[in-house]
Amino acid sequence: MSKTIFQRIIDREIPAKIEHEDDLCVVLHDIQPQAPVHLLIVPKKLIPRVSEATPADEPILGHLLYVANLVAKKLNLAAGFRLVINNGPHGCESVPHLHVHLLAQRQMTWPPG
Repeated sequence: MSKTIFQRIIDREIPAKIEHEDDLCVVLHDIQPQAPVHLLIVPKKLIPRVSEATPADEPILGHLLYVANLVAKKLNLAAGFRLVINNGPHGCESVPHLHVHLLAQRQMTWPPG
């Protein structure tokens, strides 16, 4: 199987604007932003989608949400932000590598779909 675009970014094979990086994940700016702030929080470990996560992935999944909070504080997103995880074709998944979208600095609407 070929590498996903996120694996290629993590391996520094293609450039990206990185906002944060640690041992477990990387946070990068989306190249097609849907809000003034649109970041992708991507685990370094390949988990194709949340529906394929295993019990061993639980610490990584929690870490992604914790990092979302850290980055939101760093960027002063106190007015609010939205976190989105797409899963499968009907969930609008475009890359088979789990990632969390962090969207902010515009009014979100409900329902989101």
